[in-house]
Amino acid sequence: MSAPAPPPAAVPALREPAQRVDPRARLMWIVSSVVESVVTLGIIGTVVVLTGVVELRWWMVAGVVALDLLYVAVVPHWRYLVHRWEVTETAVHTQVGWWSRERRIAPISRIQTVDYAEGPVERLFGLASVTVTTASAAGALSISGLRRDRARRLVDELTLRADAVEGDAT
Repeated sequence: MSAPAPPPAAVPALREPAQRVDPRARLMWIVSSVVESVVTLGIIGTVVVLTGVVELRWWMVAGVVALDLLYVAVVPHWRYLVHRWEVTETAVHTQVGWWSRERRIAPISRIQTVDYAEGPVERLFGLASVTVTTASAAGALSISGLRRDRARRLVDELTLRADAVEGDAT
């Protein structure tokens, strides 16, 4: 009689990544949302005034402004609570979204490129983004709202780890 088969190895549960983005990301997202709202309202107002297609009522303007204010007040804080990231010995793990959430895990062995970027609003707040491109059809993993120095260290760390893995990441 043969010995019973060993139990299968425990499969780790999908969990939230451990690291939060920098707290200044909230303010950056607020400023970005305000700028987007002002530009959008300006374009809509200009089109309406120049074409005269829609007769503006005070309650229409108040409604659009109220929705913009609600968006600016809620979404950046919500995003901060949701956006997370983590790098383990074997993978890069991200969680993003505000309406719907997306968690992605990319094995270090699949990393093809690691990019560092600072947009104009990110620079204003001393923040940056790191994008990890893999061979996945789902696209790159992006970590936004990191302190510049932390983002640079992360790029260096991931580049060295990916370089240490044999193969061509395909």
